[in-house]
Formats: sequence, C-alpha cells, structure tokens
Amino acid sequence: MKNKILYLSAALAFAVFTSCKSDVKTTDSETAEKEYKGKEIGSEFDAEIDKLVSQMTLEEKIGMLHGNSMFTSGGVKRLGIPELKMADGPLGVREEISRDNWAPAGLTNDFATYYPAGGGLAATWNADMAYTFGNSLGQEMRARDKDMLLSPAINIVRTPLGGRTYEYMSEDPFLNKKIAVPLIVGLQDNDVMACVKHYAANNQETNRDFVDVQIDERTLREIYLPAFEASIKEAHAYSVMGAYNKFRGEYLCENDYMLNKILRDEWGFKGVVVSDWAAVHSTVKSLNSGLDIEMGTPKPFNEFFLADKLIAAAKNKEISEAELDKHVKRILRTLFQVKAMGSQSKDRAKGSIATEAHYQDAYKIAAEAIVLLKNENNALPLKLDGVKSIAVIGNNATKKNALGGFGAGVKTKREVTPLEGLKNRLPSSVKINYAEGYLERYDEKNKGNLGNITSNGPVTINQLDPAKVLEAVEAAKKSDVAIIFAGSNRDYETEASDRRNLKLPFGQEELIQKVLAVNPRTIVVFVAGAPFEIENISKKSSAVVWTWFNGSEGGNALADVLLGKVNPSGKLPWTMPKNIMDSPAHATNSFPGGKTVNYAEGILVGYRWFDTKNIAPLFPFGYGLSYTTFGFENAKTDKTSYAQDETITVSVDVKNTGKVDGKEVVQLYSSKSDSKITRAAQELKGFQKTLVKSGSSNTVTIKVPVKELAYYDVTAKKWTVEPGKYTLKLGNSSRDIKNELVVTIK
Repeated sequence: MKNKILYLSAALAFAVFTSCKSDVKTTDSETAEKEYKGKEIGSEFDAEIDKLVSQMTLEEKIGMLHGNSMFTSGGVKRLGIPELKMADGPLGVREEISRDNWAPAGLTNDFATYYPAGGGLAATWNADMAYTFGNSLGQEMRARDKDMLLSPAINIVRTPLGGRTYEYMSEDPFLNKKIAVPLIVGLQDNDVMACVKHYAANNQETNRDFVDVQIDERTLREIYLPAFEASIKEAHAYSVMGAYNKFRGEYLCENDYMLNKILRDEWGFKGVVVSDWAAVHSTVKSLNSGLDIEMGTPKPFNEFFLADKLIAAAKNKEISEAELDKHVKRILRTLFQVKAMGSQSKDRAKGSIATEAHYQDAYKIAAEAIVLLKNENNALPLKLDGVKSIAVIGNNATKKNALGGFGAGVKTKREVTPLEGLKNRLPSSVKINYAEGYLERYDEKNKGNLGNITSNGPVTINQLDPAKVLEAVEAAKKSDVAIIFAGSNRDYETEASDRRNLKLPFGQEELIQKVLAVNPRTIVVFVAGAPFEIENISKKSSAVVWTWFNGSEGGNALADVLLGKVNPSGKLPWTMPKNIMDSPAHATNSFPGGKTVNYAEGILVGYRWFDTKNIAPLFPFGYGLSYTTFGFENAKTDKTSYAQDETITVSVDVKNTGKVDGKEVVQLYSSKSDSKITRAAQELKGFQKTLVKSGSSNTVTIKVPVKELAYYDVTAKKWTVEPGKYTLKLGNSSRDIKNELVVTIK
C-alpha cells in the first residue's frame, strides 16, 4: 500500500500540541504541566436504575453479568437496556469478529486507524499526546457504536522479555500514570468507557493462567498500583479488567483484597470490573469478591460461571438477590454515564473513523515517539547532497504490524511501512536499492508455542539465507548510504508468550555486521516494542534509531526523522540492558517462577535497580538524543522548605544551543541519601516536554506535590513523607543529570 499524504512541515510537526483539558495557560517562553481530570460516575440516574432493576427477572439480571457473545454482555431489550458492547483496542478498534467464535465477521466497514502501541506512546513523554491518542481512539469507538474499550494496558514492564512490553507503557509507575490518565480522560470524553487492565501484578505471560504472584505490600503500593490508582482517582475510569493470574494465593478475578478492599473501599471505584477472557474460576466467590461481568472464550455462554451456575446458586439461596442487584446497578450506572441508554442517548457522541485527521493524530504521536540512540559525526539527519542511491535492507522495511501475533490488532486501510515512507519522502533522483536481507522464519515443530502460555516465545530459525545475504551486501556496496531495518515484529513479540532471550531473531545481528563491513555509512533502525541485546551493533554503527509498532503513519514519521523534517524527541520508557542478567527480575533469579513467582527485587524495578546497584545500562531510562543540543540553566525552587501539604514548584531554563528547533524532556528525579528506610537511588517525580527554537530559551515549570515523595509505611498502613532533606535532580535522562536542588520537608 503506497499511500502518499501531505506531511506536516517541520514547524507544524513541532508546534502542534493538544491543549484540551488544560487549566494551565502556556506561552512560547514557558511550559508547565497540565492537569487532566476525568468526569466521575454520578448518582443522578439512581432512581431510574432502581426502577429498572425492580422490573427485572432473576434471569434477566444474571444475563447482564456474563458474555452473551464474544464481545458483548447481555441487555434487557423489553426494558430498553442494550447489550454492553466492547472492543479490543491497544492499537486501534479491533475488527468485528463473529458473535460466538474468534473468526473475523468478514465486514467491509470495520477498518480503523492503526495507532502507535503503548510503548511508543510512553516514549513521547508527552501527556498531551496521550490525550490526543485517547480522544482520537474514542471517536473511532463511537463511530463503531462501542461502549467500552478494553484498554489501556498499564502493567509495569518488569522484565524486558515480556511478550506485552510493546503494549504496556513503561517500567516506571509515575510515567505510566502520567500517560494513562490523559489517555483515559480523552477516551471517556467521547462517551466511551475505558477498561483499565490488567488489574493487577500481571507482569508476565509465562504461566499467566495460574501463576501465584507474591509481592510485599510496600512494593505493591509503590510500583504496581500507582497507575491504577491514578486511573481511578484522577481519570475516573469507568471500568477495570481483572487479570488472569493469582495474587497471594487468590485469583485476581475473585480477590477480595484487590477488588473490594483496595479498588472500591480505598480508592472509591464506582464502575464495573470485567474479567479477562476466561479468567473466572468460581461463581458466588467471584461476585462476592467484587467481579461484575464474566467474559470468555468459546464455550456455550450459558455455561459460564456467572450464567446457569449463578441462576442455580441464587435459587438455592447461596447468594442473595440484593447482591446480584448491586452488580447490575453498577453496569447500568456506567451505561447511563456514557449515554448508551435513557433520554440522553440522543446526545451521545457520534464519532468518526479512519479519517485523515485521525491518521494525522497517529502521525503526531509516532513522530514524537521515535528515539535517536546514537548519532556519531552527525550521520543523521541524512544529507542528500551527492547521494544518488540508498540501500534499504531488512524484512522489517516492509513488515506490517497492525495485525499479527496472539493479541488484538487492527484492520486498517493504511499502514505506511518504512520502505514506503522513504519512497514517499525521498526525491525521485535518489534510487532505492531494496534487499530483504533476512527471512522471518519459525521452527515448524515449535509453531504451537505461539499462544502457548506455559512456554517461552516462538522459536525462530536464525540461519541466514546465503542468497539473501549476498543480495543485501551487494545493495549496500553499490549504494551511497545503507539503512537496515531490524528488530522484531508482532508475531515475535506477542501476548500469551514471553521471549526466550534478548538476542535479535532471524540471524539479524550477523547480517548487520556484514552490511556494516561493506558500507560504513550504514544507519541501523530498530522496529520493536521491547529491548534487545544490541551493544555490539551500537558500538559499530554511526547512527542507531529506535522506532516502535508505530501506527498507520509510522513509515512517514520515520522517514521524516531520518531526513530531518522532524527532529527526534522520543525518550526510552524503559532501561535497555547490556545483557538480560543485568535486569532485576533476572539478576535475582525471580523470573518466570513456576506455580509461584516472588518479586525478589522489591521496589528496585527498572532504572531503580540499575542506579541503586551501580550497573551500567546500554541505554538508560529516559534517554534519547536530538539533532540539536540543550542546556539547563537557572534551576530553582520557589522555596527551600515545605510543609507536608504543600507543592514544590521547580523551574529551569532550557536553552537550545544548536542550529535547529527541537523538543526536550526535562525529567525530575528525587533522592534522599540519609533515609531511615530502604530507597531507590532516585525516582522519577515529574517531567515536561518543551519545544525550544534554535538559540532561544524556555522556562519549564514542574510542580511536585510533597505527597509524591511519600513511601508506603507497611506498619502504619499509610503513605508517609519522611521529614528531612531531599535532592531534586533535573536532567534529560536518568543518567544525565544537569542540575541538583536541595529542599527540606518539615
């Protein structure tokens, strides 16, 4: 598919910021964090809901508590209660499938925009892009007449091997919540429910159906729950999905501590809890423990735990009708909230889908997500003076990722590949010499591993095809510049299995070394959602770029970065280790476990481990280069001492000391060296992205509520801010700190 579209000029690509939902005014010379606040579920429809429930039969009530098709739960037609219509959507609205099996419905009107995956969105480090993502996707949901998006997925990236790392956002709870909240607000602004998943501690695909996750309480609260808590308290997400795994001995879809005590009693959640598909293991216990809707895979829908079994349990007085009413009312409340029923349904958002505006939303996110990892001697952007030919090498130059793998994809009419992007953007005078280079091949004997959640990853064939190698080497030799598109794809990184190791599949490393040997002007572009061992390649390459499963416009955005029409501003949302054993879950030998997995690294997840243990990563958390350079000056706080209920205001001037306009991400980390408790060396507590014109300076303001410095006191069962001195570090990655400020908390 060779779609040629008008692309944003460099100035416009830099300048476009979504200003929705902001109560902070900004100017060209000053940027500050914007506040996103969702609309809470109200009680204005309670009387109407009570009246409806009083008219329902037992069977009608129970029909609303379980799937009656693959992606709907039951309604009550005679009372005007519609089915609750769900859609998968980490990459865009999933194509329609059959009502009673996973086969595509075969429609011709279910095409949608393919948006960048969660890892790419997090790599923008831009809350405005998250709102754009949610708002654009919400419009597409409504155009397809859906009520609930089964997204966002906000589980912490605990291991680089995770099959869903591409979909999960980052290894840091603060970054996750600051991206998740505006995404949810943007989505729900369109009268659609967000279903935040997978609650909680679902950090591996291996044995996910039954593994019992053991996490100490402080680690649970500080690392694995903050993004979920913010999704409820700040974004007011209308729905949460219970995970497959066990937590402390109890399945998460029947876990009273997680679903009732924390989610509802502590956080005040008023929405519905939906099970992951076939994640329910009991009838009465599930409902009593806080589950509302059971969804599942193909077996007769009446055989679900919350179907005929529940009718029998209710008739046998094993569960009260008052308990059933409670769950039905929750569902009705959310249906009213998104205007799916009642008198206000005529005012419900109508939406639009696969529009040029939405493709441009995908472009904007993709352009800000691309990370420049290395750029020796200004190899990038490509200077075309005297360049008559470019070798484009690698299966990933033409690989499409909207569909693929075991998880949900999107059927789209537009997916611009890297090769197509270059064809769209390069002048006709430059000849492209394309060579596939490596073959994407899997061991037929192990094909069954795809989707087998008790084993690790598809098994790849890593021997190169000699003819393909020769073709690639010859293309590189006869071209002025070579670009290799390497990495992964969505058949290799997939839900339902974790990867076996961090080595590049399909013999790619050997191919890259052969190409580098014949053309020193070789740029390596990785298309992937999760880290790989690339130290040897990064040492020998003059330029290394990281892009993602980056949406309908991914190829155009990438070409614009390579050619300098867009200045890259993405930052890594996770740590790139030199080798897998440097990562905490592996260094502590606590992944993947067997029937039980103990998170032995505790709070030292991701960069917290690397920084605290003084382990050098290949590329640190928050890292990403630019085609310009930035200086941080005049860093200061508004005061030197703060009370527990105050907010620290930090400001710094970001000066663009280079020759082109660019965006920089100011990252704020806190540390406390004399703490009485065990702490990470530093923790992210604020960030802000700012566009700075060449030679100009912007004042960036970051507000840090003192309560953000709290740790979870397990004995007192509450968040506690330890008094004393804190160091606030400002930098453009976790390992590149430019300024340090000391404040006192009273």
